[in-house]
Amino acid sequence: MNTASAVPLHTAAQAREFDRIAIDREGIAGGELMARAGAALFGALISHWPGASRVLVLCGAGNNAGDGYVTARLLKEGGIGVQVLWLADPDELRGDARDAADACRRAGVDIAPCGDTLPDDADVLVDALLGTGLTRPLEGRWRWLVEAVNRQPVPVLAADLPSGLAADTGCVLGAAVEADVTVTFIARKRGLYTAAGRHCSGTVLFDDLGVPPRVLESLPPAAELLLQPPLGPLGRPRRRDAHKGDCGHVLVVGGNAGLAGAVRMAGEAAARAGAGLVSVATRPAQVAAMSAARPELMCHGVDDARGLAPLLARADVVAVGPGLGRDGWAQALLGRVLDAGLPLVVDADALNLLAREPSRCDDWILTPHPGEAGRLLGTSTAGVQADRFAAADELARRYGGVAVLKGAGTLVAVDGLPVRVCGAGNPGMASGGMGDVLTGVIAALRAQGLGAFDAASAGVCLHAAAADAAAQAGGERGLLATDLLDGIRRGLNGTH
Repeated sequence: MNTASAVPLHTAAQAREFDRIAIDREGIAGGELMARAGAALFGALISHWPGASRVLVLCGAGNNAGDGYVTARLLKEGGIGVQVLWLADPDELRGDARDAADACRRAGVDIAPCGDTLPDDADVLVDALLGTGLTRPLEGRWRWLVEAVNRQPVPVLAADLPSGLAADTGCVLGAAVEADVTVTFIARKRGLYTAAGRHCSGTVLFDDLGVPPRVLESLPPAAELLLQPPLGPLGRPRRRDAHKGDCGHVLVVGGNAGLAGAVRMAGEAAARAGAGLVSVATRPAQVAAMSAARPELMCHGVDDARGLAPLLARADVVAVGPGLGRDGWAQALLGRVLDAGLPLVVDADALNLLAREPSRCDDWILTPHPGEAGRLLGTSTAGVQADRFAAADELARRYGGVAVLKGAGTLVAVDGLPVRVCGAGNPGMASGGMGDVLTGVIAALRAQGLGAFDAASAGVCLHAAAADAAAQAGGERGLLATDLLDGIRRGLNGTH
């Protein structure tokens, strides 16, 4: 993927290696890197809160604390009231961090140990407590202070990553600062962009601190942050002589008794995402209402798996699972779909049935939420969320094809390549039907010729961007899955 579509993400270990290379091979002094980090924090603070007249900087141990001391000194020199409270005695710091603390003291900054309460006169808090080295849950005074920060009614700026957030997974280690802005240095830490990292990091700014690109290119990325949908040829206008047969035929299978809405949303989403033809196989009782509501869908009542044969013969891609249910009818239809040998998008109850009788396919796209992923992997939802990257990788390795692990910072994985992370989306998507719409979009892109990895990645991006546009227009609460359809169409056509 080209750099216009994605940027690399790295682990904490890789970030530390970049630091080492920058110092040892490139000759950039550690103190200089720290000075640049403090300047980046100072600049972000002034840019986001230009009226701030009183700043509280919380410093811990290590280089993260050193960044905080540099920031405090720059604030003092800039005429802004600043106080530093520490949990790790600055006189016991070593190296560049100790030098930064000493320079801060010489500049006349008020530096004191943190007491049992936080001052209530600050306009902004700077979190420079803990960095990427944290690997175990916070306890004692450290946890108390993080929780106290989160109770303060003022914005928070985090240095490199919010204290208490696991840099590699985005999980909270006991407690984590909930920052409004995070400035991350040299390498983008992948945990900032998924799981709790999406909430705790707020707006993420990146500063390479002047480290040459060759340093950052010396290690392969641990993941990629998607900035744009990788649409490939679908990003260009259609040929003027195109017809519906050129644009793919999607068959959506599902809609058990009482679940017609799911299969209809998936079908309509496939049509809005550009599929030339969309057929729906559902319970016979659903057909009349569905055809009346969306006549562009070719709806077929299917009593048993034998009724799928002529529909499968005409389809290019099958999306199976929305509203499928888990009864005998559902099991029979899923079995027939799996035997057809067509490219598949597998969602919802089809995933739950697959978890009962696992199989492997190289040409399918699985789209579980964390609960479904847990069932597929034989673990819990919490187990999946504890390391979403590992779970997505394992889904792709164990089941083949492409795995889309939905949630905050949706992940797209294929065995052997870096996981892709969706940088868009919002909490308004926590409502019924969102996954059904995503299934239809991905199936349509696959039917129009994108490879499975790109179809899944582009579908996730289009879906999330449409949700962001809809939320911006009307708010997050009350956002419906069908509110995304027009935005998906606009995004696919580049008319946002």
